[in-house]
Amino acid sequence: MEFSKSLKLNHIFRRLYAAGGSGNKYLVLYARKNRLGENRVGVTVSKKLGKAVVRNRVRRRLREVYRLHESRFLPGWDIVVVARGRAVDASFSELTGAYLALAKKSGILREEQP
Repeated sequence: MEFSKSLKLNHIFRRLYAAGGSGNKYLVLYARKNRLGENRVGVTVSKKLGKAVVRNRVRRRLREVYRLHESRFLPGWDIVVVARGRAVDASFSELTGAYLALAKKSGILREEQP
């Protein structure tokens, strides 16, 4: 992730959860403006989704979706993505579509230029 950092502090995760988020059948996305010039991204996968191998695979895929589309995100946001149960069996293109749809709904994507 060229323009972003990982989000690791628990109190920041909790602050984002309190702000409210938007979701679909694969993911829930929480976003909040920060005062930095870069994005901080965190990914959460519950133990309910499976064993460590399964959870890490979902986490890797979600980080890769962000990495591939990082230039489309507006700078200066804290973002937390929470994987739902269906994300385990979803294809990469379904996860990409779900992630970008939630980002657009949250207003953290740049406008498309024709």
